[in-house]
Amino acid sequence: MIRKVKHYLEHLIEKSTDKKASEKEEQLLEDFIQHEYSNNNSWDEATMGNKEEVSNAIYNTISLSVNPVKKVRKLNFHKYAAAACIAIAVGTTFIIKSDKKPEMLSLQTTAAMDSLRLEDGTTIFLAASSQLAYPAHFTGKERAITLLQGNAFFKVAKDPEHPFIITSGDIKTKVLGTSFHIKLCRENCNVTVVTGKVNVSSGGQSVDLLPNEEAIYNNSKLTKQPATETILANWYKEDIELNDVKLDEVFTLLRYKYGVKLELKNEEILNTRLTVYIKNRASLDSILEQINYITNQKFEAYDNTITAKR
Repeated sequence: MIRKVKHYLEHLIEKSTDKKASEKEEQLLEDFIQHEYSNNNSWDEATMGNKEEVSNAIYNTISLSVNPVKKVRKLNFHKYAAAACIAIAVGTTFIIKSDKKPEMLSLQTTAAMDSLRLEDGTTIFLAASSQLAYPAHFTGKERAITLLQGNAFFKVAKDPEHPFIITSGDIKTKVLGTSFHIKLCRENCNVTVVTGKVNVSSGGQSVDLLPNEEAIYNNSKLTKQPATETILANWYKEDIELNDVKLDEVFTLLRYKYGVKLELKNEEILNTRLTVYIKNRASLDSILEQINYITNQKFEAYDNTITAKR
């Protein structure tokens, strides 16, 4: 698109110089320059030089490249000089956008959660067995990152001029400044909002979420509903108290924090309700001892897998 704009401007300049432009083409060129040039107040003469002299030099360069043999008319100089400036500026923008790409970084966790703070002030808590890709520096109109797998909680710094975009599988989550949790599992994805407002989209589907609401993407379908596991959105906190929750939710939280999986022969025990307090940096074994005492079970962890002996 940018190359086309540049080439079309040069084409109009050449036709106008050769007196071959139609009245509508002359008016189109005049209107475009009037908008882009006459209303542009960003020229700093102290650092960029005299505007007319610089425009004249650029115009001479462009006119030679467009029509090197023919003598160029000097009628309505500002129009052509401005068009030359715009053509070069557009071309320069194209070069910068195609070649200047920010360095991409990655954060991957295994058996423990981790966190990082981006340059804009956004904090991301990455659950165990998860992976995130992000740029070293944000450029352009958006702050874009990608959750490649697993779970992450985001505290996005407010910046209305630069929306924060998270790609997770087939969906995009767009925010200005808020906190929310994203769960990505193969082709399925859940987004749960804790504070603020979030937009989640996939293809032509789009939903807006408020606190305690979640979006579920499953089988290429995006739906919205009240959040069912709001307590789990606090998994990243240092000290966590789970009051009267199902054992299934406790093990889900342990998966986020320690990267463990659960293998049970009798899954009915997951409906057992209990209250658990998990201190910061508590070992997995100490948490399982607490659960065993409350439930009268015997859960053990070996090689990142929790099993029940009873």
